[in-house]
Amino acid sequence: MSNQPLILAIDQGTTGTTALLINEAIEVVASHNVEFPNHYPEPGHVEHDVEEIWQSVTAAVGGALQKADATADRIQAIGITNQRETSLFWDKSTGKAIHRALVWQDKRTADFCEKLKADGREPFVKKRTGLVLDPYFSGTKARWLLNNVPGARQKAEAGELCFGTIDSWLCWRLTGAHVTDPSNASRTLFFNLHSMSWDDEMLAMLELPRACLPRVAASSEVYGTTRGLGFLPDGIPVAGLIGDQQGALFGQACFAEGMAKCTYGTGAFILLNTGSTPRPSNHGMLTTVGWSLGGQTTYALEGSAFIAGAAVQWLRDGLGIFEQAAEVEALALSVKDSGGVTFVPALAGLGAPYWRPHARGLISGITGGTTKAHLARATLDGIALQIADILDAMSKDLGGPLTSLRVDGGASQNQTLMQRQSDLLSATCVRPKVLETTALGSALLAGLGTGIWSSTDDIAAAWSEAARFTPAGDAAEITATRARWAQAIERA
Repeated sequence: MSNQPLILAIDQGTTGTTALLINEAIEVVASHNVEFPNHYPEPGHVEHDVEEIWQSVTAAVGGALQKADATADRIQAIGITNQRETSLFWDKSTGKAIHRALVWQDKRTADFCEKLKADGREPFVKKRTGLVLDPYFSGTKARWLLNNVPGARQKAEAGELCFGTIDSWLCWRLTGAHVTDPSNASRTLFFNLHSMSWDDEMLAMLELPRACLPRVAASSEVYGTTRGLGFLPDGIPVAGLIGDQQGALFGQACFAEGMAKCTYGTGAFILLNTGSTPRPSNHGMLTTVGWSLGGQTTYALEGSAFIAGAAVQWLRDGLGIFEQAAEVEALALSVKDSGGVTFVPALAGLGAPYWRPHARGLISGITGGTTKAHLARATLDGIALQIADILDAMSKDLGGPLTSLRVDGGASQNQTLMQRQSDLLSATCVRPKVLETTALGSALLAGLGTGIWSSTDDIAAAWSEAARFTPAGDAAEITATRARWAQAIERA
């Protein structure tokens, strides 16, 4: 067993937690994932029990150490990345959450968002925060919790509660520090992209007290050290915080302006590095913080499809078409195309560039000859077509087409999906050797924050390509597919 130092990344996602261990050579030593349940108390409501999340964290870290045949005292630094907009309040004195966390997919605040839109507030919101008025973001979730949990508002105003996204809550559980970073803060709906601080006017609009908010720190610095955990020794610095999709942009070494990545997970998320200036979008994209490092802020444009890999899970769990999600590729390849079937996977509304929270999934073009293979093919097409729409919109904001896209996440291993994505985009898709780029990004930030690496140049030099997909589709077929898709989107 080697005694080389290790960096631990805790990647806390929507359906599970992954612990990733890397060494100083930026090699993955071990990875372990532990799933936990989502809770659906009512239609459109999605919640997490944060104690179940904590159990998944401890089990994931233990599993990764066991796979690495390593003891926890070899961990030199910890980075945290997280499902960004998922939000909760917890009691400062007891540490207990006052309610289950409201997940980014939760739609219970859609009507309040529509009211703010009707009142003409969205242009102001976009200018201040870079975001649109949608229940996706944390601000309206926080307001709902304060208005619906008895006594919560009074306690929050008195400073007795802590608000946070999951990064804040995990850092607090590990170290006692109540902090977040700008990448996560920029997803709350009350962070000012220009002053890089909490925005008083947005807080007033959402009726949220400042007293419960975390300190906004850099994405890479020592926030505190572990204490009293049992599964980890005291004194390990937690030194990297970043939202999951920004973490993937960092892990993909997209450090230059104009570089972009797409992560295919539960949803699909495209981020494009826009450099040191926040760039407003006129085509339904979000302006967000990429990361804050060394006193410099990097911004990004983002487009999100709420359902990607989750559509394949629905074929498996909801329809019982196959037993393992990986079987979708072979089933899809058993037919030459979707047979005219179009599947809009709006199972949780539509994100960018449409922003229609009340949209629902739609399958069209079914005939007597339609089989489950055609539906599998249409599902892969539906995932790729959402991404194509987002990147078309992003290209309009940029004033030119994207020529290359770095891809990662579990579904990027689906060769058929990646080739289809390249064909629909007319752009090259490049897959790295390390697919767990979200966790990798937070580990790299933790290493930078503790001096294990000196600069992003070290990281860029270590990034390596595993596969490349270049456009090879039939132009007429692609045009027809996208025309059917545009019609279906209007009906979803």
